[in-house]
Order: sequence, then structure tokens, then C-alpha cells
Amino acid sequence: MPLHFERVQWMPSPPLVPDDGAFDFDHLKRMTMGDASLEREVLAMFAAQASELIEKIVKMPPNVDQLAHKLRGSAEAVGAFRIIDAAEWLENCLRDNSDNAEALMTLTDAVLEAREEIDGLLKRS
Repeated sequence: MPLHFERVQWMPSPPLVPDDGAFDFDHLKRMTMGDASLEREVLAMFAAQASELIEKIVKMPPNVDQLAHKLRGSAEAVGAFRIIDAAEWLENCLRDNSDNAEALMTLTDAVLEAREEIDGLLKRS
């Protein structure tokens, strides 16, 4: 009996890396040498900078590629890997002159998610 792939009910594969939130806290701990107060300070600074940058990025100014790159660099310092991936995607779209609407939306969502997580962490401490 032949197998008909169009009739197979596919299910999504599990993620290759567990989805534990907006940040890799092990990375952040390494970057801050395990200093909890420094972690909070760095996260607060990142939240402010990320908000400022995304407000500029969504307006798509002529230097949007530089702003996305700056956001990506800041995200690397705190372990915000979703932002890193989304900013890189946007940079690639801009470089290739391809449609960037989905990349921009993904980056905006990643920044909002990170801000919410930071706000929650800072309120608990």
C-alpha cells in the first residue's frame, strides 16, 4: 500500500533549545560575574536603551540598519537571544532590500517581551 504524504497529519517538532524566556540568565550571570545588583542595573539600562532604540527603528529612518545593529550588540551583552536573532534578521532584510515587515514585527515583539520580563524581575527585587 503506497504512503500518501498529503494525508499524513504532521505535528510540529519540539524546539531544539528549550524556550526559557527572553533572556539566557546563565549568560547574564557570566557577563556580570554573578553580581545580582549589577545584573539588575544592567537589565534596567538595557530596558531603557532597547525601548529608545525600538521607537526609532519602527520609524525606519535612513540609519535603521545602524540602530538595529546597536540593539543587537546591546542584546548580546545581556543574553537576549530572541532580540539578537530578530535584529540580525532585520539587518539582513535591509541589506538585501527585501520585505522587512515580518522581521520588524518580530523584533518589536522580542523587545516588548524582554521589557515585560525585566519589569517583572525588577519589581521582585
